[in-house]
Amino acid sequence: MLIGVPGEIKNHEYRVGLTPAGVGKLHRSGHDVLIQSGAGLGIGFSDEDYQQAGASLAENAQAVFAKADLVVKVKEPQPGECAMLREGQTLFAYLHLAPDPEQTRLLLESKSTCIAYETITDDSGGLPLLTPMSEVAGRMAAQQAALCLEKAHQGSGVLMGGVPGVPGASVLVIGGGVVGLNAARVAFGMGANVTIADKSIRRLQHIDDLYHGQIKTIYSSTETIAECLPVTDAVIGAVLIPGATAPRLISRDMLKLMRKGSVLVDVSIDQGGCFETSKPTTHENPIYLVDGIVHYCVANMPGGVARTSAIALTNATLPFIVALANQGPRSALLGDSHFLEGLNVHRGMVTNAAVAEALNHDFVPPQQALAKMPCGKSAQA
Repeated sequence: MLIGVPGEIKNHEYRVGLTPAGVGKLHRSGHDVLIQSGAGLGIGFSDEDYQQAGASLAENAQAVFAKADLVVKVKEPQPGECAMLREGQTLFAYLHLAPDPEQTRLLLESKSTCIAYETITDDSGGLPLLTPMSEVAGRMAAQQAALCLEKAHQGSGVLMGGVPGVPGASVLVIGGGVVGLNAARVAFGMGANVTIADKSIRRLQHIDDLYHGQIKTIYSSTETIAECLPVTDAVIGAVLIPGATAPRLISRDMLKLMRKGSVLVDVSIDQGGCFETSKPTTHENPIYLVDGIVHYCVANMPGGVARTSAIALTNATLPFIVALANQGPRSALLGDSHFLEGLNVHRGMVTNAAVAEALNHDFVPPQQALAKMPCGKSAQA
């Protein structure tokens, strides 16, 4: 199979879909890799590194999309990239379709098969291809909250860890999953006073056991969150419903409860955001103010530490890429029910129930959508 890796084009996005180590594994398995020249330069991977691993170079993204059977990306394709997709081609990337009707429309029109990293599951009910980036984003969220609290960034001027005689910041993390726990871990390590809100009593018990009560826990509800806001310096939104639009947990009216210069960091922005006043921002212009509250809503947070993120992502995605290349998309997907959960769009059909519900599309079960797809390694979805 010919696997294509175009360069990423979102603002300050330096990650790349495959590292040279990943290319080497695919090359040794008998597959060809075509990577856009310069795709890895932003994180220290030269064209020569990729060539030594067995890849061929393409002058531009158009050449990658034109030739590849399987396109491996990091972030969701932008409109110009969607236009280059074709029927019989497979896209493997983060998609986050639920809050993005335009991207969904373009992918449906392409008649390609689109597999989303973020909806693939595992035996434990986890999201193995979202987890590494959730770990990165969670840890970054605490760092960015600390930065946004500085006066130069229009924050209240509170030091996250405080100093002797002056208390550190109060941080509320909404969501006790991978993102939330990593955010709390770093904020706590900085010396902040951290509270985690979650709807799962079992999860709250687990967090309490981990930190022996040093990180406080509360049951998440509109009322309990509202009670915390007047004394909270930074809120980190870390909620996720796989494939679906994020629930809105803090309304604009609730901002009135917060002190001016307090910070909202919305890690759920890829799925539409969990604050009513959230809107996607970029690493170039990461913050804005609403009613005196600083909002940080960068939609590709892990891109800020792109080398770490790209290596971690390839470590997680490579077994799935190898399966697609060795078996062909149909066999690889139908042979693994957890992998099949990643199929979001196939030949003009929405095959993820949460996406279909969020965007009011007809839902076609993935097994049914794949039923007429040819078998074999040469069958590219």
